[in-house]
Amino acid sequence: MTIEKKISGFVITVAKYFSLLFFSFWSVVPVASCVVTAFKTDKEYEQTKVLDMPASWLNFGNFKQAWHQADMGLGFRNTCIILFFVLIGSIMTGSMLAYVLSRFKFPGNSLIRTLFLFAALLPGVAMQVSTYQIMYNLHFINHLYGYIIMMMGTDVISIYIFIQFFENISQSLDESAIIDGASYFTVFFKILLPLLKPAIITVLVLKGVGTYNEYYAANLYLQNKAILRTVSTSLYAFVGPLGSQYNLICAGVLMSILPALLVFILCQKQVYGGMTMGSVKG
Repeated sequence: MTIEKKISGFVITVAKYFSLLFFSFWSVVPVASCVVTAFKTDKEYEQTKVLDMPASWLNFGNFKQAWHQADMGLGFRNTCIILFFVLIGSIMTGSMLAYVLSRFKFPGNSLIRTLFLFAALLPGVAMQVSTYQIMYNLHFINHLYGYIIMMMGTDVISIYIFIQFFENISQSLDESAIIDGASYFTVFFKILLPLLKPAIITVLVLKGVGTYNEYYAANLYLQNKAILRTVSTSLYAFVGPLGSQYNLICAGVLMSILPALLVFILCQKQVYGGMTMGSVKG
């Protein structure tokens, strides 16, 4: 290896690690400032800089005040109800659609896949007018069940994740079960669905985090904040015409982040790519 190649390789390595450290640093700074601000009193927040350390890291008064003032207990309860029904509905509809599209070849199969891809390219904001009109005509606005039904719509990414896993499972399983007298529903629920555990966990995390963090739709369709607030809309209680209480907002943000962060850490192996659980014996 020549000296020029060694120098170029060293420069590329340094540039690669420098860029990783640089962007990692700027990604961590907002989180660090949020953590620091959450432990500051009102006086400290007004008189110190953003990254100045608080006088005491044992000051949990902001967390208690944020929990009670924003009624985050009600927000967590409503969010858990929404997540329960949305995730079950999304998993069932998404896996069933993927099962039909991957196992049955019929006229229009490729067209449906293309339409799903086309729908994913449309910006969500562009469809809000028609979505709001549909929700209004169905009397779904300001009702928890209406919001759940709207959020239950399976996204295209979930469908394609299930399709990919179905295509990695041999159709010999289906054929053997059908020869033995099993129906398509039996094949799906008792044979294929248990093999989709990695895909289900991946979709649960992706869909769950998206639903958990959803603010725009929750604020738009759940207008009665007294009884229909979620975790994301609860933090709006600290914003008003006289200013924003950012130390309380940061405390509420940390409390809302912890559940999603814990779930993601526990399931990150499945999210980044799982393998099908089960195979055909040779």
